[in-house]
Amino acid sequence: MTDPKIFKAYDIRGVYGPEIDDDTAYRIGRALIVHFQAKKIAVGRDVRASSPALFEAFTKGVMDQGGDVVDLGVITTPMVHFAAGRLEVDLAIAITASHNPPEYNGVKVDLKGAIPVGEKTGLSDIRDLVMAGNFPESATHGTMTEEDIRPAYYSFFASFGKFGSRRFTLAIDTANAMGIVELPIYDAFKENLTIHNLYNDLSRPFSAHEANPLKTETLDELCALVKEKGADMGIAYDGDADRIGFVDETGRIIPMDLITGLVAEIVLEKNPGATILYDLRSSRAVKEAIEAKGGKAIECRVGHAFIKRQMRDDGAIFAGELSGHYYFVENSYAEASTLVALHLLNLMAETGKTLSELVNELRRYSHSGEINSEVEDKDAVLIALREKYADGKIHELDGVKVEYSDWWFNVRPSNTEPLLRLICEANTPELMAEKRDELLAIIRG
Repeated sequence: MTDPKIFKAYDIRGVYGPEIDDDTAYRIGRALIVHFQAKKIAVGRDVRASSPALFEAFTKGVMDQGGDVVDLGVITTPMVHFAAGRLEVDLAIAITASHNPPEYNGVKVDLKGAIPVGEKTGLSDIRDLVMAGNFPESATHGTMTEEDIRPAYYSFFASFGKFGSRRFTLAIDTANAMGIVELPIYDAFKENLTIHNLYNDLSRPFSAHEANPLKTETLDELCALVKEKGADMGIAYDGDADRIGFVDETGRIIPMDLITGLVAEIVLEKNPGATILYDLRSSRAVKEAIEAKGGKAIECRVGHAFIKRQMRDDGAIFAGELSGHYYFVENSYAEASTLVALHLLNLMAETGKTLSELVNELRRYSHSGEINSEVEDKDAVLIALREKYADGKIHELDGVKVEYSDWWFNVRPSNTEPLLRLICEANTPELMAEKRDELLAIIRG
């Protein structure tokens, strides 16, 4: 029996067996053809133990409903986006559960052009079709072909590396997950890069620590390796390689919002005056960095579906999110994690500065990071915050954001849990701590 809770805001995801099984995958395949009137679907998958069975069931559903399948093989989620932007297909699918533990699996859906499908753009209808299980009979049966898009992907993104004669040492942690499939891009720079790998064994998938660089404790081994090898940069990928985190040459973790500001510098050199989006939870230093380089900085709400849509609407060429998602027009407004690393190396090569020197230029403020609180009546708390801080500049793009000259905060509700998420930043650590505690007293009181 399919568990309807596997249909999330942005994808389909659950524990393989009790929540999502082969029959569910088969029905999802049929439902996608029916709902989108699709003729051809490209399908890639990660290396979880359940992925081959889900792939077989899903593609059987597609073909039984009359759709053709392009088998992309074992690839990363950014590669699925690349395929959605370049192949003549109606949909591109990633069978993956991202950074979730190995017992999970799921489905991410792109329309042609890597336009994401979420709850309000088709997933709720897919859920209803899957739960009902009634599909019209197809007069034809689809076919399956194979296409390896990896060589084109590697060649395209390697073309962005411009290190000149500079040599760098990198430490890369792929957590025995899909980031391993991104590593051939770095092989194009054997004259420039010395690489030390952590957990790059795809024969033992997801057997290392959780592949989630947003959880800073998962970066402890990477920080140690950076210091041990004297690396110029540490790089960590998440489970399906659509998020990426960084450590500087001192072994210090770099806040993911500040990476947006650094990448913006290189992007704006090639595209003067371009528009760049930054997650509303980001440090003020990010907006300042974009504008200092002559770019147009626009705040965006949290969530890849919203960001990708706003990039198109505003003509943005790059966007960064506090969670480590980075979006590029070059990959159809979708994630391209390894391109972030190449741009940082380009910036280091061009300026002659270390990564810590570059980041320290943006470490101007004290930022709390995201703090979650369980709250039953989220709306009541948001009303109380609006009233308490009515003398500040209030924005309601995503939750409530209030700005003052020397500090600001954002509180936004979770879409799926009884949680409020707080971010607070101030000019000094003392003011940040004072305001953070003041806000938490209201939220949790």
